Amino acid sequence: MRPRSEILCCVPRVTRVLTALIVAVAAVGIVVAPSTSAAPVANRTGPAPLPPGFLWGVSSSGFQSEGSSPDSNWTRYVAAGRTDDKVGTSVDFRHRYRADIALAARLGVTVYRVGVEWARLEPRPGVLDRTELAYYDSMIGAIVAAGMRPMITLDHWVYPGWVAARGGWANPATPNLWLRNARRVVDRYSRYHPLWVTINEPMFYAVQEVRNGGLPASDLPVMLDRLVAVHRAIYDHIHRVDRTAMVTSNVAYIPTVAPALDTQLLDRIADKLDFVGLDYYYSVSPGNLNAWHAIAGQTWLAPVSADGLYYALRQYARRFPTKPIYVVETGMPTENGAARPDGYRRGDHLRDLVYWTQRARDDGINVIGFNYWSLTDNYEWGSYTPRFGLYTVDVKTDRTLTRRPTDAVAAYRGITAGGGVPSTYRPTRPPEVCSLVAAPESCLEPVR
Repeated sequence: MRPRSEILCCVPRVTRVLTALIVAVAAVGIVVAPSTSAAPVANRTGPAPLPPGFLWGVSSSGFQSEGSSPDSNWTRYVAAGRTDDKVGTSVDFRHRYRADIALAARLGVTVYRVGVEWARLEPRPGVLDRTELAYYDSMIGAIVAAGMRPMITLDHWVYPGWVAARGGWANPATPNLWLRNARRVVDRYSRYHPLWVTINEPMFYAVQEVRNGGLPASDLPVMLDRLVAVHRAIYDHIHRVDRTAMVTSNVAYIPTVAPALDTQLLDRIADKLDFVGLDYYYSVSPGNLNAWHAIAGQTWLAPVSADGLYYALRQYARRFPTKPIYVVETGMPTENGAARPDGYRRGDHLRDLVYWTQRARDDGINVIGFNYWSLTDNYEWGSYTPRFGLYTVDVKTDRTLTRRPTDAVAAYRGITAGGGVPSTYRPTRPPEVCSLVAAPESCLEPVR
């Protein structure tokens, strides 16, 4: 284990720049008063229920939850001491997937997001692991049998160790190797008509590769170019196999600077997206400038104002008016499952997020789905300390890996049964006086 201070000293310049941008814009926002001429959106009757076809789901990833991971770029980062915790068994989804799928089904959700890990399928160049292929066949089949639609992620930041040994995304051969595997997955599982996520949070995929030593900082633009190219290619392949497929590459929403970051990737693939996939977690406002904690690894100290989701949705609806929007990930971290310093409970935060999603839909924003991250606690890219699960799992001390429900389990069951929160519901936290999530419009055009 490396001391946290040592890890933070090695955060690449691009990450420090993002932090500085967030804090700088927030500081500027302190002197920006909400416009008195911009009329807040009225909502006298409360939010309407979401329509019957609205997609409720849970999100997960392979490496973070499966455990007993084969050789990959990330097992190498762990072995090199670049993480706080070793991954070990994680929550052992690899062997407990049927029970976890049953937990998700009992929530009333209709979508279960999973990853199909290239490192498991192809442990050596050109060699398929038939046992792991059978596992994915069984797991995805179990999701369908439980009455849910799979959302399949083709790349959730993990690739085989032999690809890492050849230089990872710095190697010009990697895109073709990636596409060979991705086409295999698409051809095998398209019969289930899943929702597709080609690459998870591609901008931060590249940043993590630099941060962990898998990519020279000078090659970050090269990796982004290659991610754009493989997304565009696999998008076309998916649509050749299934003309009605729904495909995205979800974006990690960073308050205020998201449009600037999107020029590096999202804007370049916009014509190859069937919907905008949005991951929303953290907020920023003049009254709370602690968003930097999210980048520093202390995510449970970062502000999570739920009204920020409304502004992120509104911003993307304005930027991509012909695209539906799906909240692919959202949630709230705690430190080892303890109460948050701000007193926000997971169930209340979930209801508040759903309230603002309903408000967005009421205001004409075409939101089609909402996934909670995540069904269970898992390995948060180097640490078991941040916990996001509807079901908490104490990986480090509980060998039984028992899934224990948080208060958000009952909350989510009520939400899926009722099409959202009732019209009488009001958020447990008031909206920010001057939200800087999508500044300046989120401050100048407040929603109340």
